[in-house]
Amino acid sequence: MNLSKNQTGVTLGERKVTKRRFIRIALFFVLLLFVAGGVFLWKTGMTLDKISLGNANIFKSLVKSLPGVEKTLEGESEGRVNILLLGMRGEGIVGGGLLADTIMVLSIHPKNDDTDTSKASLISIPRDTYVKVPGREEHRKINAVYALGEERNRGGGGMEDMRTIVGEVTGLDIPYAVTINFQGFKDLVNAIGGITVHLDQPFEEGLQFRGLEKRCDGVRFTVFSGNYEEKRIQRKNGTYYANLKRYPLCFEKMTTEAIAELECGGNFKLPAGENLLDGDKTLCYSRARYTSSDFDRARRQQEVIKLIKEKALSVGTLTDFSKVSATLDSLGNNVSTNLEVWEMKHLFDLYQKVGDAGSINQKVLDNSEEGLLYSPPQTKETGYILLPIGDNYDRIHELFRNSLNY
Repeated sequence: MNLSKNQTGVTLGERKVTKRRFIRIALFFVLLLFVAGGVFLWKTGMTLDKISLGNANIFKSLVKSLPGVEKTLEGESEGRVNILLLGMRGEGIVGGGLLADTIMVLSIHPKNDDTDTSKASLISIPRDTYVKVPGREEHRKINAVYALGEERNRGGGGMEDMRTIVGEVTGLDIPYAVTINFQGFKDLVNAIGGITVHLDQPFEEGLQFRGLEKRCDGVRFTVFSGNYEEKRIQRKNGTYYANLKRYPLCFEKMTTEAIAELECGGNFKLPAGENLLDGDKTLCYSRARYTSSDFDRARRQQEVIKLIKEKALSVGTLTDFSKVSATLDSLGNNVSTNLEVWEMKHLFDLYQKVGDAGSINQKVLDNSEEGLLYSPPQTKETGYILLPIGDNYDRIHELFRNSLNY
């Protein structure tokens, strides 16, 4: 058969064979990428099926991963994506397992035509903020709303009610939420190899982890805690006289060995300078509040989140699949969210584009002179609570609207 040749001497048949070979090779690599992506999404989906409250739609995530398919989170087109971050002990753990003692709103402002870089704000809401419980005619501290929501609708009611009440407090639409318990937090920090905290002076929490406090008796409870029990007499109308007597409170006298077995070693200490913390020490550092305050604790938690972000996004961490795998495993057991798989991936991509620490505006709502909260006189029913200045959320709404510029 006489085959025509081009100017380079290659026959038409040879060109067809080469083209078919190229197509087969290209299809092979496309299939390889699809299989690899499918395996990863399968593993991710198996994990996220546990944490995403039934929202793990792998097929939808595969479609969303295709080039040219629009990927937009709620609020992204308006320039702001709001995510509620909640931290708690964990279901079934003694000491208020489902009390959300860490409450933060992370707002990501993606890069657009008006901004040169993506930015973010992170604002903490104190757990003692007194609110009206969604769906109930009662007021409680905001940290109880999650547990009450789970009583109403197990496996999603807590997150739904927390999104509702935090939306009322902040004046924002809160479409997304993520919860993590103590074990998940420790596993996450360990999976990225720990974090390094720099301290200008030594840090110590010698009270919080010593256990129950009782009146000092000179025999068993002899270690003064720094706190007092106040005995008061109640009037008929429900108010109280001034404090009549203060009883000093003490921890139980324990041996050094027994103290070492307590949570966080009983007396948690860190020296000044650089401290590489594993998951257990990071959790202790993030929880400490007795010798400082809830507000200081929230500021430390924000700093820890920033350090986790920096470590997790470092080249060495992201290229180490064993750390990525360990992180996924920890998430599957100890985290829940209403985000779908593709939304998590897209949110992760947006957060990666947030610049350095200066691009994250951090604040803690507090009761300082410049703060937006105040503590009214305590009553037997409420105890210590925080209310908004002016008894409305107007100024707090304004702060959140301008969270990048306050």
